[in-house]
Amino acid sequence: MTSVALLGTGIMGAAMARNLLRAGLGVTVWNRTRERAEPLAADGATVAAAPAEAVADADVVITMLDDGDTVLAVMDDAASALRSGQVWAQMSTVGLEAVEPMAKLAAEHGVTFVDAPVQGTRQPAEQGQLVVLAAGPESVRAPLEPVFGAVGRRTLWLDTDGAGGAAQRLKLVAVSYAISMTGLVGETLGLAKGLGVDPALFAEVVTGGPLDSPYLQAKMEAIADGDFTPSFTARNARKDTRLIGEAAAAAGVRADLNEATGERLRRAVEGGHGEEDMAASYFASFES
Repeated sequence: MTSVALLGTGIMGAAMARNLLRAGLGVTVWNRTRERAEPLAADGATVAAAPAEAVADADVVITMLDDGDTVLAVMDDAASALRSGQVWAQMSTVGLEAVEPMAKLAAEHGVTFVDAPVQGTRQPAEQGQLVVLAAGPESVRAPLEPVFGAVGRRTLWLDTDGAGGAAQRLKLVAVSYAISMTGLVGETLGLAKGLGVDPALFAEVVTGGPLDSPYLQAKMEAIADGDFTPSFTARNARKDTRLIGEAAAAAGVRADLNEATGERLRRAVEGGHGEEDMAASYFASFES
């Protein structure tokens, strides 16, 4: 039985841990705020007090944390317990600059580094329907199959070099679409409110037509109901717009929609909506 250490039990990490447990894998979890990890004990997980304790007996280490700096800091804390032969599946969205130092840290301890960010939010994570975007050597793909298969509906292997950035590049492209689309929905409904238009009339215009989509319907409903239960927080979306912008600038690409959406998310976060769903960028329409 593959044993997994999962570091980071936020919205995504907790859902992934439960799916790993349902698949019959041994799972040890750690979170900086221990209270967020403790509920997983009822599902069969072992809750560790420190990153080093979590990874000590693991075959596979998963990091599912906020950003690259946090991932590196946590893995530095765990480094004393890392051992040759382990696989580190880095599944956070960290951007292009972070993967090389992560791969270097892994190599120093004889650990195989796989960069494998996931596409999807709370509901796909809970359902085990994420898409895993992976880059790493072919030698670890079979051992990782039960792990990635437990959390995702499919895995796209993109490169044999986890430090090459292929997985992060695809993730940034995909998440830019989702974040910009969410910002567009929020701005559209904000405009409707400002112009005195019933949002239900806008929904009637687009529903069933070529502009319709399940995603549009979900975000319209959330905003209409005032239900901003986080699927992907505004704070994390703001972080991702920064990573997208950095990657675009390095590639000589103008990412104007990303820049505008990032500004809307900044206003929403500063307005107190950072831990709400990124659909809360709607509020940026009314905040300076």
